[in-house]
Formats: sequence, structure tokens, C-alpha cells
Amino acid sequence: MAASSPEAAQQQIDEIEALSSIYGEDWCVVDEDEKIYCIKIGDCLDQPKWTLCLQVILPPGYPTSEPPVYQLNAPWLRGQDYTELANSLEEIYIQNLGESILYLWVEKIREVLVEKAQSSNSEPDIKKTTEEVDEDCGNDFLLDYQPVQEDPVEILNYITSESQEDEELPMIHHGTPLTDRRSTFQAHLAPVVTPRQVKRVLEKLYENKKIASATHNIYAYRIYCEDKHTFLQDCEDDGETAAGGRLLHLMQILNVQNVLVVVSRWYGGILLGPDRFKHINNCARNILVEYNYVHSVEESSKPAGKNKKIRKDNKKRTEH
Repeated sequence: MAASSPEAAQQQIDEIEALSSIYGEDWCVVDEDEKIYCIKIGDCLDQPKWTLCLQVILPPGYPTSEPPVYQLNAPWLRGQDYTELANSLEEIYIQNLGESILYLWVEKIREVLVEKAQSSNSEPDIKKTTEEVDEDCGNDFLLDYQPVQEDPVEILNYITSESQEDEELPMIHHGTPLTDRRSTFQAHLAPVVTPRQVKRVLEKLYENKKIASATHNIYAYRIYCEDKHTFLQDCEDDGETAAGGRLLHLMQILNVQNVLVVVSRWYGGILLGPDRFKHINNCARNILVEYNYVHSVEESSKPAGKNKKIRKDNKKRTEH
């Protein structure tokens, strides 16, 4: 990884300020310390049918000597559509080496979405979910993949067979509580390798009266399936709109596996706005570091899953 230079650092600051000003509420800071940002992009209609979330991590050397790490998120984006869009972004980077490119990326994605909206009368092929009202901060950015709100334990029943033998309850660890304006946040972590273990850990946590009485118990887990070389993962907002998706997103970026993270929030009566998401992610990241799921700050800049770090050559790349 290239060392950060004053020039690169100032260019990042200038670019982020500009993007925040241009895109307003569609711009989201996922983790300011780790330079992780999201922007929701639509097809320019009053009520966009085609939308996509671009997530980027800015490494220390960006833009002078390193490309951003990026991820494209949309329920409809897969296969050829994903490959063509990813190739277009990489071409933009190669044509503008050493320059700030996030604005160019956003507008290229918007151009693709507008073309789709104009060339098709059909809606994107996605599963429709009920949109929730976030009374705490209604203008906050909502991640595309929000789970249907159900009981956090019952939501796992569909993937855990009753005929399975009970598995050993994993060790559950508890992080240091964080308090801001009378709201308290605390993370809990357990190693898991099956959905049944996730269910057992949640049941055990909810036996604790204090945890069960929390205003929200947000969780996310990632389990690596070696036989299929893929991840089984899911998240739960528990009423804190988009928090579960943000937590899962953080875990994907940190490239952690076989772990469940639950963050409890006890609401203190004062609205925190976007700060609540920062506290949730910070608690989660701290406990992952404490128990060696993340060994260094640099590790958080490694791509995971569909995250892609662009090479400066134009060789053919393979999606993992």
C-alpha cells in the first residue's frame, strides 16, 4: 500500500467536500476514519426506477498513486450488467490516472441508469420490500439490501432444520459500552460457522434482560462456505432503519468471516441523527479488532467479495 502524501490527503478532502455538496442527502459517510463512503445514484426520474449504490474506500495513495476500492450494490445488478459497468469504471480510471475520478464514476453510472430507464418500460427485477420511515433521521441514505422486519430469532428458522442436532453454543464476547447524549451502544461478538449457531447465540443474548430490553439489537453475520466458495450472510435492522445493512457492509469491507456481530442500542431520549450509525459501526469494528478478526487498520482497505481494486494495466480480470 502506498504511503499517504499531503497532496493526496488534501485532494481527498477537497473531493469529498465537493461530492457531499453536489449530491447532498444521497451522499453517505459509512466510516469516516477508514474513508468508506456510499452514494445512491438514480436514473434522474422524479421517482427513479433504476437505482444503484456505489461504495468506495479511499486508500492513502488515492488519487495520486492508488485507485479507489469499490463495490456496486443493486438487487438487479448481476452478470453481464455488472461486468460491463465495472469495465466502464476501470476504463475511466485508466484514462485519468492520478486524478480524482469519483464524480466521473457517479455520472457514468447515472448515464447507464438513464439509458435503462429510457430503453425499457419494465421495472428492475428485484424483490420488493416495505419501505420503513426513519423518524430519527428521515433523510438518511438507505442501503438497497434491507431485510424484511421480523423477529430477529424467527427470521433464521427458514434456514435451520428442526431435524438438525443441537450445536455447541459458541463463546459470546461483549465489547466496551459507548455512550453519547444518553444513548448507549454495546457490541457483542461470537464465532459462528452455521445459521443454527447464529440462532442459538441470538437466543442466548436475548435471555439477558438488559440486552432484551435494548431499543434496537442490530446484527449481521458472515459465514464462509468452503464447499461452494461463497458466503452465507444476512443482517437485521431491528427497527433502526438501514443499520443492519451498514453493519454487514462494514464486515464485507473488513473481509471478516465466520462471525456474528450484534450491536445493542439503548435510546436515551435525544436524537443522534447520522451519529448513531457511526457509533454502531465503531463499536462493531472495535470488537472485531479486539478479538483479532481484523489485525490492522490497513486490513480494512482490502477488497472483499465483489469489491475490486483496479490494476493499472488493462489485462482481463476475473471476478471472485
